[in-house]
Amino acid sequence: GLLGFFNNPVLGLFQVNTAHNLVHLISGIVLLAGAYSSLGSGLALKIIGIVYAIVAILGFFLVSGDGLLLGFIAMNPADQWLHVVLAVVILIAGFGLPDDEAKMTAI
Repeated sequence: GLLGFFNNPVLGLFQVNTAHNLVHLISGIVLLAGAYSSLGSGLALKIIGIVYAIVAILGFFLVSGDGLLLGFIAMNPADQWLHVVLAVVILIAGFGLPDDEAKMTAI
């Protein structure tokens, strides 16, 4: 999320704007909150994974001719496929972790 605000060669593949960067920053905040709060890592990963899956699907169908998802989030094909990969990896991690309640009762 923060890298999107700076010109760098890695992000040259992706179309970014402030709204896109904010989405990634919010995702990171939710994941950190999951790791350090009662929300739990598994639930945070599941939530973010589902959000990225929705964004990936929307990205293939609702990106306008000017490269904007829903009229304000910049996106191109590299972004669309990155969101697919992120959704899959994050969902695997989220469903692969044991439930936080199970860990608490085992202690």
